[in-house]
Amino acid sequence: MMRKKNITGIQQIGIGVKDAAEAWRWYRRMFGMDISVFEDTATAKLMLPYTNNQQCERYAALAVNMQGGGGFEIWQHTKLEPKPPVFNVQMGDCGIFVCKIKSRDIDAARKYHEAEGVEFLGDISESPNGERHYYLKDPYNNIFEVIQESSFFSKANSFTAGVAGAVIGVSDIDTSLKVYADILEYDEVVYDKTGIFEDFASLPGGDETYRRILLKHSKIRKGPFSKLFGPTQIELVQPIDRKPQKIYKNRIWGELGFIHLCFDIIGMDLLEKESGEKGFPFTVNSAKDVGDSFDMGEAAGQFAYISDPDGTPIEFVETHKLPIVKPLGWYIDIKKRRPEKSLPNWILKAMKFNRIKD
Repeated sequence: MMRKKNITGIQQIGIGVKDAAEAWRWYRRMFGMDISVFEDTATAKLMLPYTNNQQCERYAALAVNMQGGGGFEIWQHTKLEPKPPVFNVQMGDCGIFVCKIKSRDIDAARKYHEAEGVEFLGDISESPNGERHYYLKDPYNNIFEVIQESSFFSKANSFTAGVAGAVIGVSDIDTSLKVYADILEYDEVVYDKTGIFEDFASLPGGDETYRRILLKHSKIRKGPFSKLFGPTQIELVQPIDRKPQKIYKNRIWGELGFIHLCFDIIGMDLLEKESGEKGFPFTVNSAKDVGDSFDMGEAAGQFAYISDPDGTPIEFVETHKLPIVKPLGWYIDIKKRRPEKSLPNWILKAMKFNRIKD
């Protein structure tokens, strides 16, 4: 059988913060991100294309919600003071502007967040396809969009699940589709609209004219963790009346904000070949620098990056080793399993024993 690259889902979105312990506590309380996949302290030696050739000391932790969706990679520079954006970022500026979070019951989630004193950006509103959603801001100025979803892996106590996608600012949607629709296989257009949008009104720059396109993947993702990740969406937003700035202008990767969107994949060599042929070569490739498997302390695998046409980092991870129940020292070797077969539910659900309780 011919080998093909396989994108199994959004593994995580990276969030640069000043205090990872404080931020993680907030994300546990507000989004149920309480399962510790790994924690690691090291030097980011391979990220030089995104760090002005600096080798940066960092702490990183990957956390997930057992209801499903992608996780958060909570990332902190440990030897430099990370900076916020150098200008007032608006909708459509180039980079990851919003992280989408899914919920079974958007009204219940909204009430919970109200009770917790979260800062909202407007009320519950409707997107161009009639879906109800609302925006909120964390204490670190990052914007999240809570959306109603029906696909979940398991039940949990939190009112939201994990990452369901992202809103990404671009300078030209048609050019950006070469990455998001073609390479990342978000091939289904839910809507493609241009105008001033009521549901953007409460967001920075939300009263301007934009073209926005919501993309989903028509095929069900397959792979070891595909049931946990579930379906996701990407929304691209292009300003019509102004030239967008890059959110990470005059800053480096890992500073404050959403630093990358990461996809769990199988077939890194095939993906490298395809991306290169389509004009988006790997900017980082751990296999070329450290060999077959990159050690992340409690996990291991290969990772690589490409940049979208505006320079936004897209990460790919091919997982080799992952802790299932850390207190028992139970790790699973993904390389020994059929690449398109999902791990049994009972194995994935056993990760609940890695829950952090406050």
